[in-house]
Amino acid sequence: MILEVAHLQIIPGKATDFEQAFARAQHIINAMPGYLGHQLQRALDDPHHYLLLVQWERLEDHTRGFRAPPGTRSGRPCCTTSTTPSPGSNIFRMQHRSVPQAEP
Repeated sequence: MILEVAHLQIIPGKATDFEQAFARAQHIINAMPGYLGHQLQRALDDPHHYLLLVQWERLEDHTRGFRAPPGTRSGRPCCTTSTTPSPGSNIFRMQHRSVPQAEP
């Protein structure tokens, strides 16, 4: 599994616009091959900072689908009018996973 972690800085006063645009555009990423799920989290200590976590089956699914021009053209413009330029992102490969044990 691949995890994309994107740090998004939202222009002050545009958080509601960003969240609404993101909600409208979710179907685009949801339909991409290899997409497993995502979370959009808002920082408690900085209301203009969001963290987008996207899970992909393979790195190629991320690079061909989300970063390729067709996905970029259809999904990003609706959200980028509320963000500051050049959000930083990193790609991770899962090395270890732990889940709580069910109680007997």
